[in-house]
Parts: sequence; C-alpha cells; structure tokens
Amino acid sequence: MTAAEPSAEAAPDGTPPAVKLSLLTLTAMVVGSMVGAGVFSLPRRFAQETGVAGALIAWAVAGTGMLMLAFVFQTLAVRRPDLDAGVYAYAKAGFGEYLGFFSAFGYWASACVGNVTYWVLIMSTIGAVAPALGDGDSALAIVLSSLGLWGFFLLIRRGVKEAAAINRIVTVAKVVPILVFVLLALFCFKPAVFAENFGGADYAGSLFQQVRGTMLATVFVFLGVEGASVYSRHARRREDVGRATVLGFLSVFAVFASVTIVSYGILPMSEIAELRQPSMAGVLEAAVGTWGKVFVSVGLIVSVLGAYLAWTLMAAEVLFVAAEDDDMPRFLGRTTANDVPAPALFLTTALSQVVLVVTAFSDDAFNFALDLTSALSLIPFLLAAGFALKIALRPRENRVAGTGTRRELVVAAVATLYTAFLLYAAGLKFVLVSLILYAPATLLFVKARREQGRRLFSPREAVICAVSVAGAVVGVIALGAGWIEL
Repeated sequence: MTAAEPSAEAAPDGTPPAVKLSLLTLTAMVVGSMVGAGVFSLPRRFAQETGVAGALIAWAVAGTGMLMLAFVFQTLAVRRPDLDAGVYAYAKAGFGEYLGFFSAFGYWASACVGNVTYWVLIMSTIGAVAPALGDGDSALAIVLSSLGLWGFFLLIRRGVKEAAAINRIVTVAKVVPILVFVLLALFCFKPAVFAENFGGADYAGSLFQQVRGTMLATVFVFLGVEGASVYSRHARRREDVGRATVLGFLSVFAVFASVTIVSYGILPMSEIAELRQPSMAGVLEAAVGTWGKVFVSVGLIVSVLGAYLAWTLMAAEVLFVAAEDDDMPRFLGRTTANDVPAPALFLTTALSQVVLVVTAFSDDAFNFALDLTSALSLIPFLLAAGFALKIALRPRENRVAGTGTRRELVVAAVATLYTAFLLYAAGLKFVLVSLILYAPATLLFVKARREQGRRLFSPREAVICAVSVAGAVVGVIALGAGWIEL
C-alpha cells in the first residue's frame, strides 16, 4: 500500500491533483504526531507531581476524556464530511467565523510551540555528551535547532507525498525503542520500590492536587489525536479518518501509560523527579546501565524528528484551509505544484523560530514550551467538542441528516466536560499567556475581512475580541509585575 497517491486527474482549471492518503498512512500520521517528545519526558513529569495512585487515576481520566474526544472526531468526520481541517472547521461551523479563526490560530500556534519542544529535547539529549548545548537552550543549541527548523522546511516543501512516506517509516522506527524500554523496565521491575512510590513522595500534595498537576502533561502527549481529521481533505476514503483516529489513539495510550507506570518500579519517585530530560533515558540507565541511556537517546532523536515532520504538515494544513475559507489572508492559501501550502509552511517555521529564541529566556525551556503547547490547544478542542454536542442535541439545525443517537450525546458531553476541566487544570498562568498570543492574531482576521470588503466584526465578535484583548493586557501586566513567570 503506497503512502500517498495523487488522484487520477487534475481539476478542470489546471489545479494540481490532491494527494490521497490511505488508512495506514492516516493512522501513522496520528501515531507519528502523538509519539514525539512527550513520551520520553513522562517519567520525570509525573514523578514531579504524583505517585503511582495519582498516575493511575490521571491516566484513567485522560484516557477516558481523550477517547471521547477521539470518538468526537470520528463522529464529526462522518456526520459532516463537507468540513475539512477538522479542529478549525468544526469550531467555525458550530460557533461562527471569529471563533473558528481563533481555533485555527490556536491550533496552529500550539503546533508551532510544540515543535520547539522537539528541538529543545534533541539538544538536551545531545547535551549530555556535549556540554556546550546545555539543556537545549544555550546559544549553540538555538543555532543548531534553527538549522534543523529550516532544513525540514526545505524537505517538506518538496511535497506532501514524500513527507507522508517518510513519516510512516519513521513512525515504525521510533515506536520500537519505546516498546523495548517497557519490556526491559518490566524485567528489572522492583516491587518494593513500586510500593514505596504508590502514595506519592512527601512533596506531593493531596491526591486531587497530584492528578490535577499531571493533566497538562497528558494533554501534550495526546496532542495529535486529531491528526487524521486535520488532514481529511487528503483521505482516500472519508470513513478512514475516524478509523485512523481511534486506532492511533488506542495504540499510543497503552504505550504512554505503560512507560509511566513501569518507571515507578525502577527508582524512587524523588530521584525520577530530578532526572535530566529525557528522563526515560535516565530510568533505563538505572535499570540496565549506560547502554540503556544511549539506546533511548537514539530512539528519542528518531521519534522527535518524525513527530516534528507530522506536526509541521498539520500546522501548515490548518492555515491553508482557513485561508481557502477566507478566514486567513489569501496569501496563505497558495500551494506549489506538489500540493504544498508553501506560504503557510513558511509562516509555521518562522513562528517556531521566534518561540525557539524566546525559550532562551525561560527558567525551564522544555516544560514551559510543553505546557504552553497544551494550553493553546485546549480552546480548539473545547470548541470541537462543543460542536459535536450541538449536533447531538440539534442535528437538523447543524445540517446533519437524521437524529442524534444517545451514544453521540454522551460522548460529546463527556468530551466537552473533560476539555473544560483541562482549562481549569491549566491554571490562570497559561490561560493569560495564551491570550497574549491570541489577541494580536486578530490582525490576521482583520486583514482577511478587508480583502473581502466585509464588516470587520459582528456585535458578538466584537465582544469576544474585547474579552481576549483585555485578557492579553492582564497577562502582559502580570508578566511585567512578576506575578507570573515563564
């Protein structure tokens, strides 16, 4: 089965034929975008917040919530096959153009910030043997990361077909080291250490606080569950979008939870919390020796580069489709002869470059970028789940034939509640920092409206804009006064 095939004929106007992706390739896109930097940082991230009991509850909550969200994307792909670029298109159809624009920008910005975590983690990994790279935020690390950013820009610009084929190969290559880690950790598992870690260390708070503290970490590792729906315009069969979403989610959920839980059986929780990132390498080194650290480090580099490829493709796709729908400036809707949205791809790489430089001023570049990525994605997810809830309650008002089933209503309601809880778990800090990015982005929306000769804002849109600007102002003041820190 080929990774991607162009449709048989070009459009009558001479437009290049769209690339069509198979179920296997769509599933690889989902797995490839989820299995990236996050899984290699899970042991330390969880150990900093919770013990075994809290981790089990956190994964149960996150797994249920994200599975409902995966079902939401599966349902919407079938119920509204006319909508492409999932997250953005669903928000627009359900809540209007301005919130649709916010969803597109938030999802895109989330992907760009997330891409920065990949390069920070790669440089931090190499920094274990090359001190000049530090924790991935030194001047040399930023220069080398920048070269990687633009090198991938040139690769992806060659064509979607080539990029998708590489992604499928890399997905297989990066899952193998993670599975080996789980098997080796089980072989070296120490029941006494696991028992000591069960309730959490002295520095951990109540069980609820422990669970809440891990929520953003679980969001980050599950980002990409919507990957197939984002790329839905390239699906060979529409029903493959939903199937790839659920198959990809179930596969990586089992892996992520296993990586976290088995680590508690190798080292005390307090020691895991102090490991250098990628903490999975430190855990395996404690279990089998230095070669385990090297093995995980090599697997990480392959994994992260593959995830970066998948996320860059999806980020550019969202900008492209939004521009085609006149919700972004027209220049972002241009494609090359190879069906690559080059201007959107360039803007994606440019924002990642800016964020990469900003991380140099953060006390913990990796964790800051990771949490901001999660926070930026929550509003798009909440709007998509809310749209599914609207369809389940009033299908005919949302251009859906037939009546909504009880299952669809329950799934949509749980997904909506879960994403709302995640916003609460993120805390005020990341909500305000997100608004600092959201508010200025309105200039792109204004430019798109002016290109169409339309009124800039409806009364409702004006209220939403005012609230976002007010939140951004509060965020800037809070940063300036030192009330919140990067």
